[in-house]
Amino acid sequence: MWQLNSDSKLPIYLQIVDLIETKIMNGELLPEEKLPPERKLAALFGVNRSTVVRALDELTSRAVIVRKQGSGTIVNAEKWGLFAGQSTNWRHYLTQGGFTPTVPYVRQTGIIEKHHSDKIIDASTGELPLEMTPKLETPSRSWQSFIAEEQLEDAAGYQPLRETIEKQMRVAYDLNVRPEQILITSGAQQALFLITQCLLKPGDAVAIESPSYFYSLSLFQSAGLRIFALPMDSEGVIISELKDLYHKHRVKMVFVNPTFQNPTGLVMSLQRRKELVKVCAHLQIPIVEDDPFSELAALDENIPVPLKQLDTDNVLYIGSLSKIMGSTTRIGWLIGPAAVIERLALARNEMDFGLSIFPQVLASAVLNTTGYDAHVKQLQQILMERRDFLIRALEETLPNELIYNKPAGGFHLWISLPMEFRSIRDFDIFANNDLLIMPGFLFGVKETIIRVTYARLNQKEAFQVAQIIKKIVTEN
Repeated sequence: MWQLNSDSKLPIYLQIVDLIETKIMNGELLPEEKLPPERKLAALFGVNRSTVVRALDELTSRAVIVRKQGSGTIVNAEKWGLFAGQSTNWRHYLTQGGFTPTVPYVRQTGIIEKHHSDKIIDASTGELPLEMTPKLETPSRSWQSFIAEEQLEDAAGYQPLRETIEKQMRVAYDLNVRPEQILITSGAQQALFLITQCLLKPGDAVAIESPSYFYSLSLFQSAGLRIFALPMDSEGVIISELKDLYHKHRVKMVFVNPTFQNPTGLVMSLQRRKELVKVCAHLQIPIVEDDPFSELAALDENIPVPLKQLDTDNVLYIGSLSKIMGSTTRIGWLIGPAAVIERLALARNEMDFGLSIFPQVLASAVLNTTGYDAHVKQLQQILMERRDFLIRALEETLPNELIYNKPAGGFHLWISLPMEFRSIRDFDIFANNDLLIMPGFLFGVKETIIRVTYARLNQKEAFQVAQIIKKIVTEN
């Protein structure tokens, strides 16, 4: 396990550095896992202790490990506040340059689901199952007709689709925007990528909700940004905490998911939304509002207006079809000031990230069919039923033992367990019991909390999930 490459021409201490970094990248060493003591590592490598100390000093300077007096050396589990800016260093080209690899836990979960889908219950994937994607007819078109539609496309995307989104935003949210304020993207993550790469610079501080799925995205650290936790209460982000972060770290941008927040399902109150946009406007901090779930409100709930409606100038709004039509749709949009949209559109073209005309034409056609509205209403109904299946199963199986709030929409239930895990590896117990979930550490929290995606669970599977959780809780 701790064997060095005898063919390497690097100095021994750098070989040790590379070995430990590789083990972390591959998931052999997990966040918060303790490394062997210095003397033991020296013995394992057959080197002087001073060589090991030099290697650990190098890893500490990069914030890869944390060394605490009396506690030993552990793999750093925190992203909060770290600067992950990269320097030109060919030795680390594959492991540190460019885009940060997928979190090992997520990668391993995907492997398990792929190879054992027949017996595994997947309550981790935040995507629509196939049976809930729309059963709509797409228009029959010739290849030439698709090519002809390219005449209606510019750097910001297919004009008819942008006009359709403009109309939808006006009807749904009373939000008046112009087509030149809309950038079509290949999903929400491309919008986030363009924002982090083109509007921010390495070393900039940004605030994200805690907990948040933003925490698990590699693109923030790949852009060299320092992310800081913005705590929430039952109404949303705590404004006083945002002010403190701004004054301590000069926060340049705030990223929020105010409606059916991922992973908590929380809906930020209207009063808190007003306070947030007011404070950010005063401090001149742009807000990025990620809003993939608004159309999926439970039928008996009304949700507050988007932040974008409260401040059209200072909010960048991200929408997506992935939660309505399936992740393979790969259609999202970014709404912002025309100058910002133009800058990001040109930057994307320079990166050769142009969009295919095919999904844009099809998305525009589907959004303009009467069947689309019927699909959304049916999807709302199914999600509400599946939410209730899971909550009923948990209440019957583990009455008064779990802590969670009933979400008014979205896909997820955020569940606090009545137990304590000492290590990230302890979460493997769920996969060992044929249940895939998303543990809290992926969202930036250390408590024993899990995100269960009910969108993928029928009634039978919901009760199986409850039984597995009960087994884990009672046996630990």
